Amino acid sequence: MGFHTFDSDRADALDDPTRFAYCSVDELLALFDANEKQVVAEIGSGTGFYTDELAPYVAHVYAVDVQEAMHDHYRAKGVPANVELVTAEAGDLPLDDGAVDAVVSTFTYHEFASPDALAELRRVLRPDGRVGIADWSANGRGETGPPTTERFAAADAATTFEEAGFTVTRVEERRETFVLSATTE
Repeated sequence: MGFHTFDSDRADALDDPTRFAYCSVDELLALFDANEKQVVAEIGSGTGFYTDELAPYVAHVYAVDVQEAMHDHYRAKGVPANVELVTAEAGDLPLDDGAVDAVVSTFTYHEFASPDALAELRRVLRPDGRVGIADWSANGRGETGPPTTERFAAADAATTFEEAGFTVTRVEERRETFVLSATTE
């Protein structure tokens, strides 16, 4: 797999409402059972496209992206008061053990998927924490998103999460994407 990051020079392309065709806001919120008391870490937040949609429904969002340039783009748009920008890799989060109720990632799992990153997600999640992932599928047609060779199939992602100690509660392969929900044990 290609563990690359999205080119920040193309950041404006991420603020495209047609992305909701692949994961709606309601579906994203349902993947981790969002509620107004939750502290959430969004991994690969980019320009804040989905972050802005999450923020009204949770108490606090750590918008985590490896590229400071993505945060700069987000700052220029305006960051909601309950969103904290964090520049870090998924495998090295500057958050305390059990600091978050949920972790969510939209279309970036293929950029950070590794046993080390999943161990780190597990570390920052509280007991009974939730994960919600929507990403491009290796079984998709590849008409949009990264090349299929840089993607994971839903079943492979589920196996990786289970091997990292998560309980997968939902995994669904779709025409171009997959979704996955999991909990800590």
